Amino acid sequence: MLVTSKELFQKAQQQNFAIPAPNFIDLESLRWHIETAEKLNMPLILALAEAHIGENITLEDAALVGKKYAEQAKVPVVLHLDHGTTTEVIKKAIDLGFSSVMVDASQYPFEENVKRTKEIVEYAHQKGVVVEAEIGYVGANENFEGHEGKDSRYTTVEEAKKFTEQTNVDSLAISIGTAHGIYKGTPKINFERLKEIRAEVDTPLVLHGGSSSGDDNLNRCALNGITKINIFSDLLVAAKKGIDDNKPETYLGVKEMAKRGMQQCLEHYYSVFATKEV
Repeated sequence: MLVTSKELFQKAQQQNFAIPAPNFIDLESLRWHIETAEKLNMPLILALAEAHIGENITLEDAALVGKKYAEQAKVPVVLHLDHGTTTEVIKKAIDLGFSSVMVDASQYPFEENVKRTKEIVEYAHQKGVVVEAEIGYVGANENFEGHEGKDSRYTTVEEAKKFTEQTNVDSLAISIGTAHGIYKGTPKINFERLKEIRAEVDTPLVLHGGSSSGDDNLNRCALNGITKINIFSDLLVAAKKGIDDNKPETYLGVKEMAKRGMQQCLEHYYSVFATKEV
């Protein structure tokens, strides 16, 4: 069933777990993620990043097929626009039927971030769509996501509290030590900052840059206030490993091995995030 994340996040907050938000980049990965969620009888946040709109999938196709499969799914599925940076694209996603959108204006000064976020919140809420925003800045390592290779800037408690109060945003992505892409080593997560923000902010919290952040780190985040964790790079790595390990000789064999690797990776993260049926 196609849903917003509102009730899912409430349950995640109450029961201390996180919901995976795997990015899809084509119609195949979209279907594979939903199959995994249905197999486990778990909720899913199906995310399409604005940076991935283009050669492999259009926004229109993502909305059309995403809504179809989400509505037919046996589990709750959120169709989410991830890292929306262009107002026109975000509003178009809302109009096309995405049930959740992220406005990412974290690279701007605080006041401009608030202004851009409020515009989207007002537009989305009129149509029953929920909005995620980001305060602080989650940087990037070597990655497949189109993010600039900048260092992260931690979210402060004061900023997080002030931002949520001024924007009425439905969920908030915070920066506590992760980065987009593939790590060389394991990141150091600022769990004390997470604890401080969780104590002052009632809005559901989101963690970007989950890939290769370490199972222990991510499990601890899920058990201590993070309700949604984004993963993408690890899914592509797992798909490639499935192909390399099995060396399929046909195109259909390549797709099958990629599917198997990607689905095993997502299934693993459901366990790491301690996700529960809702």
